[in-house]
Amino acid sequence: MGYKPVPPEVMPDINVVPMADIMLVLLIIFMVVTPMLQKGTSVDLVRTDHQREMPDADKEDAVLIAIARSGNIFLGNSQIAPEEITAQVREMLLNRLDKTVYVKSDARAQYGEVVRVVDEVRAAGVDQIGLLTERRQAPGQATPIASTSPGGDD
Repeated sequence: MGYKPVPPEVMPDINVVPMADIMLVLLIIFMVVTPMLQKGTSVDLVRTDHQREMPDADKEDAVLIAIARSGNIFLGNSQIAPEEITAQVREMLLNRLDKTVYVKSDARAQYGEVVRVVDEVRAAGVDQIGLLTERRQAPGQATPIASTSPGGDD
């Protein structure tokens, strides 16, 4: 009679090591890619209680000026001198219907720098300026969740 191979015993445990490896690789990929998706320069925005939503600031073609804590000014992703703001903003808004410029400033940036940037933007003929902020949350306060009362209409 011939030799009959015996199949190995079935393992009752799931081997999670390959899955953990894949998850770590995905985590690293997301950590590298996420900062690249952010529009403009990252600054620590001022926190306010009564902000107004400005969804147009997230659009691809929005004109966004950022003021860093150091006083550096960025138009989109490129650093510019304060004297160049008027000419570059005027050129960017030349053939556009929406002539809104969004300004985001670091909370620790000097007030004079912010005023100077807004003045340069106004000199470009812009009437609509959006000042971007973050919503302040009280410590320990949870985000409110919409709910309906059981029992129908009140």
